[in-house]
Amino acid sequence: MKRAFPLAIIAFLCSTLSSCELIGGIFKAGVWSGVIVVVVVVALLIWILAKVFGGGNKG
Repeated sequence: MKRAFPLAIIAFLCSTLSSCELIGGIFKAGVWSGVIVVVVVVALLIWILAKVFGGGNKG
């Protein structure tokens, strides 16, 4: 019985989720993760360059 329960869950998920929906969800999450990482990296580079080249004018 312990072995049949996970198999039943896998069979249920395979029958309810189409592969296109699953792959679409994975790519959608990947795209948004990539966008967030790029924005964070660009912001970090701008911050570092501002610190190196004197972002605060202390006239």
